Amino acid sequence: MEDRPPTPAEMDRMRALVRQGMQAGAYGLSSGPFYAPGSYATTEELVELAKVAAEYGGVYTSHIRDESDYSIGLVAAVDEVIRVAREAKLPGIVTHIKALGPRVWGFSGALVSRIERAREEGVEVFADQYPYEASQTGLDAAILPRWAQVGGRDSLLARFVNAATNARIRSEMTENLDRRGGAGRIQIARHPADPSVEGKTLEQIARERGLDAIAAATAMIRAGDTRIVSFNMTESDIATLMRQPWMMTGSDGTLVPMGEGVPHPRAYGTYPRKLRRYVMEEGVVDLGMAIRSMTALPAAVFRMRDRGQIRPGAAADIVVFDLARVRDRATYSEPHQLAEGMVHVLVNGKLAMESERLTSVRSGRVLSRMDR
Repeated sequence: MEDRPPTPAEMDRMRALVRQGMQAGAYGLSSGPFYAPGSYATTEELVELAKVAAEYGGVYTSHIRDESDYSIGLVAAVDEVIRVAREAKLPGIVTHIKALGPRVWGFSGALVSRIERAREEGVEVFADQYPYEASQTGLDAAILPRWAQVGGRDSLLARFVNAATNARIRSEMTENLDRRGGAGRIQIARHPADPSVEGKTLEQIARERGLDAIAAATAMIRAGDTRIVSFNMTESDIATLMRQPWMMTGSDGTLVPMGEGVPHPRAYGTYPRKLRRYVMEEGVVDLGMAIRSMTALPAAVFRMRDRGQIRPGAAADIVVFDLARVRDRATYSEPHQLAEGMVHVLVNGKLAMESERLTSVRSGRVLSRMDR
């Protein structure tokens, strides 16, 4: 957890680890430069590691360095993915692309222009998206400054105790909370130290405890892991991005036991929500484009030759759904609700769901680049 450049030996070790993963069958390299310690990596480091993945026909996918104006800015963060893809000569993916927070609402057009220009220049750039106006992350990742996390949790707790560093942390947490639209837009999804706060907003919790929002957030961070749902996107940006032919659909969902916590509804509803709301009700995209974004396009981007299409010789991964009834039921307050309208599901040619009932068949398997 040190914010410093790697030594030559460390860089060689990282290259070796990427090579080991690719030789074991990985599809590519992912990065998370928004999160500590990934935020300490330079673009040059990412390029060098992506070059190793490129040797094996891999892809580079990134939770970008900035989805708002935390550091380098949203547009520059997308440019960074384009640069890695260009210089390492492999496909680059902006994962769960968005314009996060009021300060960057309306930036979707600029992102589209940047990606389109790169594609015209021969750079393979794609993105994926979930069809919701809220994101999910850790409370620490959302509002703590990255410098405060250097050295790990013990170092962070020591900085909270130190009056000077705590004052600086509070100031920057206030700024970061503003980037997300304020405490009323932060809903607690999971807080094992006190499950009674799950489903409440940070604003509500602060009021109930007689604290300001930053003090309430600090107390939860000090108590342990805290996951949040953050309401900070606009429907116009979602629609602009969704219409692009290089946009894949992905849930970015967290798998949790049924009934545990108040997670983001995307874990249950991503695909039926896109079909119902953005195809059938609002007509943002047509049915064919939506299905392609969920199937053939991701398979092509990740070069899965036997997936994503119904054709002779391909794996029979097939969903039969009732278009008139398909819909998501999961909500932000009641997320543990299964979707409706899924009739049959085949995984590798065997029924995992038949007539809307789960079977006991478990025919899934780990996919590998070696399957190509």
